[in-house]
Amino acid sequence: MTLRRSVANTRWSGVALVLLVAVGLSACGGKEKRVGQALASVNGEEITVLQLNDELQHANVPAVQQETASKQLLESLIDRQLLQNEAVKDKIDRDPKVVQAIERAKALIIAQAYMQKRIGAIAKPTAAEVEEYFNKNPQYFSQRKQFDMRQLLIATADMNDDLKAAMDRAKSLEEVAAWLDAHHVKFGRMQLSRTSADLAPELSAKLASMPAGQLFIVREGERTLLISLADIKDSPVVLAQATPQIEQFLFNKKNKDAAQAELKRLRASAKIEYLNKTEKSASASASAAGVSVPVPAPPVAAPPAPSADNGEVNARAGLGLK
Repeated sequence: MTLRRSVANTRWSGVALVLLVAVGLSACGGKEKRVGQALASVNGEEITVLQLNDELQHANVPAVQQETASKQLLESLIDRQLLQNEAVKDKIDRDPKVVQAIERAKALIIAQAYMQKRIGAIAKPTAAEVEEYFNKNPQYFSQRKQFDMRQLLIATADMNDDLKAAMDRAKSLEEVAAWLDAHHVKFGRMQLSRTSADLAPELSAKLASMPAGQLFIVREGERTLLISLADIKDSPVVLAQATPQIEQFLFNKKNKDAAQAELKRLRASAKIEYLNKTEKSASASASAAGVSVPVPAPPVAAPPAPSADNGEVNARAGLGLK
């Protein structure tokens, strides 16, 4: 991605949020002189060095490109100020939906800032912690399996009784493909490989127990996948290879656990009253499901625990085996 494109994306991503917060603050407290050396003035409203530095930080611009990026970002700040000025003129800042959005944004920013301050610097996972996770999860690492699969993609609308019967009789994927050709049913072919680190444990276990050539069906909304397990082979990962990913996973988990502990502490000391039964029931369900407020943390890398794409999610929900 070029610098211009990156800055352009930064220029417009989140404009609504920043604009609403800025308009809301000016509407609530009137005009306040901005701190920092002024770089430009837009109809009397100053744009300062501090604002520009904040934009540079959020854009993650490399030091060698900051001079060029600064010029482009200054123009984006001018554009934003123009939009803010017009919004105030049109009294958009008084729209109930806008006011609500401003309040939500302010509350989220303040809550996240508090949590970041409260949690502080989380210690990097130790070598012993990384090794312990590695040893406790051999299915993701030392005993990792690779599943090579071939599949036919068929429109779910074409899954009639005749096709289902043909699938039940078939001994191979090619037999089904021949039937589809003979009956002029459109289909696509794909090959894919997944490891036991990519799949949910229950799905990995089922695949590992299948013989080569086994057929199974995964329904995925408007399409249905007929999958043949072509091969299963060992694909181990040693500790040195897995360490960076495990470190990131454990670091993010420590952040999440610390945030959950702080929320639990605050809830224990707070007086919380639910004013109707529906809200109380919904809150209890969310709490039981482990739903929590967003917590500031480093970008979440894919953990060494399993993940799944849409097809695999459906497979977990209901794997049709023959």
